[in-house]
Amino acid sequence: MLHQGSCHCGQIAFEVEGDFTEGLDCNCSLCRRRGGLLAFVPADAFRLKTPENALSTYRFNTRVLQHHFCANCGIAPFSDGQNGEGAATKAINLRCLPDMDLDALKITKWDGAHH
Repeated sequence: MLHQGSCHCGQIAFEVEGDFTEGLDCNCSLCRRRGGLLAFVPADAFRLKTPENALSTYRFNTRVLQHHFCANCGIAPFSDGQNGEGAATKAINLRCLPDMDLDALKITKWDGAHH
């Protein structure tokens, strides 16, 4: 299924292919504060529809993940990283997909604070 997503003001817009049934609720120092609900997809299942220069990026701790957010509205719709095999991956904030029924998702807790 193709989903349209964005930050709150629309300066960052994207589409992502996936049948999302689960969301990851991470308790790392960043996720705890921003309240994202994550799902991971291969990078080729994602397409940024707005210019890359609309992205502001934050890196912390190991500085491996690129956490993208909108400098205008502050919303963090996705991050860039790699899976365990080294393939490019996107972490989608499911809260940024307006058509997503969040109540239908199975929520999995992830102890990112200790990983």
